[in-house]
Amino acid sequence: MITREEIRLLRRIEITTNRVVHETLAGRYHSVFKGRGIAFAEVRPYQPGDEIRFIDWNVTARTGHPFVKLFTEERELTVMLLVDRSASCGVGLSASTKAEVATRIGAMLAFSAVSNNDRVGLALFTDRIERFVPPRKGRKHVMRVLAEIKDYPARRTATDLGAALTFLHRSTRRRCIAFAVSDFLCDGWDRPLAVAAQRHDVVPIVLEEPLQGELPDVGLLHAFDPETGELVVVDTGSRRVRTEYKRITEAAVARRERIFQQLRVDAIRIRLKAWSELPEAERGLSETERARSDEFVKPLVSFFERRGRRIRA
Repeated sequence: MITREEIRLLRRIEITTNRVVHETLAGRYHSVFKGRGIAFAEVRPYQPGDEIRFIDWNVTARTGHPFVKLFTEERELTVMLLVDRSASCGVGLSASTKAEVATRIGAMLAFSAVSNNDRVGLALFTDRIERFVPPRKGRKHVMRVLAEIKDYPARRTATDLGAALTFLHRSTRRRCIAFAVSDFLCDGWDRPLAVAAQRHDVVPIVLEEPLQGELPDVGLLHAFDPETGELVVVDTGSRRVRTEYKRITEAAVARRERIFQQLRVDAIRIRLKAWSELPEAERGLSETERARSDEFVKPLVSFFERRGRRIRA
């Protein structure tokens, strides 16, 4: 059951999300994502200039007069949201956790889809599929999807993005648009992504920490891995340690980007904001009260514009 307080928070997210969707993303979603093709609409008498290949020979034979088929674009799409709920998405150095940002991103994409009469589905994952919501239409369904993203209590902590992509490939037979929202801090997802991308339009949305690859010099630091439970002591005062950490992080990012390039998938990279980057007026507010949407709206808009230019080229 959803409490009244949760409903109030979800409606606030809906209001702010819809404003951004209608004012900033309006038209971009519809122009970028195409339907499955064309669907038969009706027949009408042949007119000079009509394509001969569209003549309906059955109707023509019955009536003794030539008729042609008319078609309309089949716009309806299925949008699947694959959202990472592993423990690493609930911690970090950003003002908002990656899980909170994923809720906002999921809301924007879901409301963009439903405003175009598309179906929206959801798969929350850790190292397995934690929750699956089959694709449906309508605002009420979108609110359910949003509630699941925001409040579903994940039972496990580790990450297996490959398992989520494999689930997408096996469970969704018809081609869909799949947004994979994750920090991509795991291995073994490259092959499943390649397989899923053969059938679906998979768009990775990478959530990055503010200090990507940077380890601040704060002396001895007790570091806790939320996914494995391992606790280690790191000497951040050591230049060698900081350099090695940066090298490992940059190598992981380079490998990730190389995979995206090889598979020719369009990725959206979203760098989360640190507390120091927030306007003074927003630092004392809760995540729901803050209207700090620019950190992920701009990358989404850039993605739509980039893909739009490619389609028109």
